[in-house]
Amino acid sequence: MPLEFHQFAYNDDNYGVLIHDPVSAETACVDVGDATALAKALDHTGWTLSQIWITHHHWDHTDGLDEAKETTGATVLGPVSQGKDIAGLDRHLADGDTFAFAGHKVQVLHTPGHTTDMINFYLPEAGVVFTGDTLFAMGCGRLFEGTPAMMWTSLQKLMALPEETVVYCAHEYTAANAAFAVTVDPGNAALEARAKGVAELRAAGKPTVPTRMGIELATNPFLRASSAGLRAHLGMTDATDAEVFTRLRALKDQA
Repeated sequence: MPLEFHQFAYNDDNYGVLIHDPVSAETACVDVGDATALAKALDHTGWTLSQIWITHHHWDHTDGLDEAKETTGATVLGPVSQGKDIAGLDRHLADGDTFAFAGHKVQVLHTPGHTTDMINFYLPEAGVVFTGDTLFAMGCGRLFEGTPAMMWTSLQKLMALPEETVVYCAHEYTAANAAFAVTVDPGNAALEARAKGVAELRAAGKPTVPTRMGIELATNPFLRASSAGLRAHLGMTDATDAEVFTRLRALKDQA
């Protein structure tokens, strides 16, 4: 039987996700920024938590970790420290590591940029990736600790995943990202159509996450540094992809 997924909101714009294996009854949660929100999600689904996967050290992804671990006894997996330790980790993960969840292989991708410890979790058999604050729907994470070169390399790792890969990111930023995207990629018909769809979803109070990698490749400007139209609009026809990405990130920071 396939894995089941339950996304739940907390704080102003965060998302957590429960991953459940109906055969073994094992359940994992990606990030625990709010233990109460996690408890409500578990109560709603009737699932019992066995693992917690932490993407990075920021408070809105870890604040509920101590309480959740004490309450559930779940095993906690998270990134190798890059100078800011995360208390409560039972296993530290680095790029290329793998671990098992209910018999399913989970691959660890180190994607520094937003933070230097950021990791993403890819389940190849399920065709799902959890990108934390690295890749957002039509956006990417702000560079608090890493460099543009780091983030561009990290995004390329994600861009190499199959286009049908389902992408769960950690924030509902899509409307703001869409508003920026259309200003830097104005000739993109797919982007224009998607921006309208996002506006309709948000007006109805519905989430825009998860997304798919193929959709992001077609409409996310931060993944489209090689686009001739986007380059022409920025006046960067002869620039490298990394230089185009750097410019896009700077423009978004100023928006």
